[in-house]
Amino acid sequence: MQFSDIPFNKPVTKFFDPGIICNLTKFCGDGNYTEKCSRFIENRFQVKKCLMTTSCTHALEMAAILIDIQPGDEVIMPSFTFVSTANAFVLRGAKIVFVDVRPDTMNIDEKLIESAITSKTRAIVPVHYAGVACEMDTILEIANKYCLYVIEDAAQGVMSTYKGRALGSIGHFGAFSFHETKNYHCGEGGALLINSIQFNDRAEIIREKGTNRSRFFRGQVDKYTWVDIGSSYLPSEINMAYLWGQLEAIDNINQDRLKTWKLYLDGLSTLAGKGLIELPTPPHCTEHNAHMFYIKLKDLEARTKLIEKLKEQKIQTAFHYVPLHTSPAGQEFGFFHSNDNFTTKESERLVRLPLWYGMTTHEVQFVISSILESMKTF
Repeated sequence: MQFSDIPFNKPVTKFFDPGIICNLTKFCGDGNYTEKCSRFIENRFQVKKCLMTTSCTHALEMAAILIDIQPGDEVIMPSFTFVSTANAFVLRGAKIVFVDVRPDTMNIDEKLIESAITSKTRAIVPVHYAGVACEMDTILEIANKYCLYVIEDAAQGVMSTYKGRALGSIGHFGAFSFHETKNYHCGEGGALLINSIQFNDRAEIIREKGTNRSRFFRGQVDKYTWVDIGSSYLPSEINMAYLWGQLEAIDNINQDRLKTWKLYLDGLSTLAGKGLIELPTPPHCTEHNAHMFYIKLKDLEARTKLIEKLKEQKIQTAFHYVPLHTSPAGQEFGFFHSNDNFTTKESERLVRLPLWYGMTTHEVQFVISSILESMKTF
């Protein structure tokens, strides 16, 4: 079976009823659907407080403000992540301390964090790559020992768990993404998960442009005013209405993606057995959400060759982040602690395969067979 094109991603559109828009009584932030999405996340993932935001980027920025990051503070994170993870803290004047990743998960190597801590360190930001959990017990133990904040970048982690706990619900804060490349989306959107209730009131203020407007709408003050720093982090009600349909179908979407992930794993196991590729190996204490399926080739040259061969078959693939510490801004605003043993080398080997909700078995098998055929010459 041939296909005219297999894209890397297809945003979910199935669960949105356009008629909802006609019945909205409020289009700006914090309407009925925003409330529905917030309560769903709090209840489903056992989070003390969820505030919907315009993006995961903004959720991280809010966390940086809430822990009062100041110029000269240091924040520890992996270099293998999206730029927003670092930018949220750089905007407050922090210096980013990049730590090497584990090659098995591409997550921050928890064994290297403690040696990166100095008197200036304020926070650790574990990034749950591909929806696979970082080693959170060790990270929390280190954070408690040195009185540091833990802010989970769980942009890719909705519906993933670590030892039964939802990603984003384990550290002091968590940040979700609902960008259209994620499992559940509203085009652009995010959420700040607050697990330390002392931050709840101030978080509402920061999210409402530094005003106590939320308290005004609850009747707790007779007028609202400017009381703190902040910005406009509220998503529109249209975005939240779009997202709500997918949250209602969250288990359906999750199971569908896991089915595709398993097809890839089984179909490519022969190549892994021959040592031609490496397959993902999520740790036993985790449950992932099939956010992505990636394989690792021998090196950059092999990856480039495979991407080109699949492109000839009209199969769109993608590699992922260029490590932040190698970028101009990364060198200006941060530094790599100790040795880069795996971050660059492993990132150059990794290629992501097409995966979306509703991808058919025939489409998955076509990708698999194309890889098998392409790699006969490797």
